[in-house]
Amino acid sequence: MTIDELAIDIHLVKENVILSKDSRSHEKFMHGIKVLMAKNYIDNLSEEVRKGLNQKAREGMWPTVAPIGYLNTLGEGGKKTIVLDPALALAVKRLFDRYATGKHSLKEIAKLARADGLVYRKSGASIPTSTVHRILRKQVYSGDFDYNGVVYHGTFEPLVTPELWRQVQDVLDGRHAKRPKKRTHNFAFTRLITCGHCGCAMVGEIKKGRYVYYHCTAYKGKCPEPYTREEVLEKSFGDVLKGISFSDEVLAWVTTALRESHADQKQFHDEAIAKLQREHRRLQDRIDAMYLDKLDGRIDNEFFDRKAGEFRAEQGRLLRDTQAHLSANQSYIEEGIRLLELAQKAHLLFETQPPSEKRKLLDFVLSNCTWKDGKLEVEYRQPFHLIASAALADRQLKSGAGGGNGNFGGWRRGGDSNSRYPLRYARFRGGCDRPLCHLSEITL
Repeated sequence: MTIDELAIDIHLVKENVILSKDSRSHEKFMHGIKVLMAKNYIDNLSEEVRKGLNQKAREGMWPTVAPIGYLNTLGEGGKKTIVLDPALALAVKRLFDRYATGKHSLKEIAKLARADGLVYRKSGASIPTSTVHRILRKQVYSGDFDYNGVVYHGTFEPLVTPELWRQVQDVLDGRHAKRPKKRTHNFAFTRLITCGHCGCAMVGEIKKGRYVYYHCTAYKGKCPEPYTREEVLEKSFGDVLKGISFSDEVLAWVTTALRESHADQKQFHDEAIAKLQREHRRLQDRIDAMYLDKLDGRIDNEFFDRKAGEFRAEQGRLLRDTQAHLSANQSYIEEGIRLLELAQKAHLLFETQPPSEKRKLLDFVLSNCTWKDGKLEVEYRQPFHLIASAALADRQLKSGAGGGNGNFGGWRRGGDSNSRYPLRYARFRGGCDRPLCHLSEITL
């Protein structure tokens, strides 16, 4: 929901700004852009965590929570790995042995597994048939595992042989053979538009071997919406994209304001790193103090080794988090500016791209597109709904004042689109030192 819909005031103490339904358009606009910048920073931290998990997978260690039949434990060097669960491993192995015979259905094999005591580790609840199916599909039990589309050879003990796992897959595939998918055409507006009369999807169809028409599927019954040429829809979408285009003067003003706000973001970044480093030093002080206690005979070797291992594992996590902050992409301000460049040039890019790229651009900028009686209605995604509002205010200001005068503080909120949909984040390939010229430079 938006601030206007919530009818509340938000006080931003550090920035000395109060956001409410009566706030000026440029204040709401800048707030939306700064939210985009903050999300960019968080996404970069997440990216560093993913890098760490990928590296762990490359080393042959299971990177996440242990599957049923295994337990998470600390291995050499304080790194987490998995070992066989003495309470459940045998039940999982029996599951594979029985299903490989091809004599049991999934429901039957699930019932037998429950009789063997196969339950969820934490809750103790019996596992359903769907979970049994997922267990049988997981390659990790054979010693290899798939992570992010890449198969790695694990350093942990396998529960079943690779041959047995493949035999189980053959049985599953034989029972659930997939039918080949029907080939479809690459229409520009596939899955983007719904009918304004009945809410069904608008689909493309080729007529006379060359002309593309869109029509309602009429899934809910006969629909009055007539066939519409693709060129008509394309012109309507082009006009909508012009709604987020604004002048070079506005782009220059926003660019300056964003770069001035970068100091606050850098302060947060530095404080987060300092906090992690302090916590790391505190744990090291504890390890050093425990070592002295061990030398003095106050604690035994077993207690020291156990607690020191726990502290070093926590230190490892802190170091990884610190490295994530240090490695996080600090160019999010420039990327935000590039997002504004995309908004400014969106309609020009749309006119020159192939169907797949047009669909990619529209899905990035718009949502809830409906077509009714020859009229297109859309909702801008965040933060493009704010950009559209600001661009409208800019055009109204110019038409009323006979041209731009740089007085952006006088912006007022124009017609705003629904903002129920969450922010869609774009990463730009390459550097940010040149204008955006092609859709291939963004990754959705």
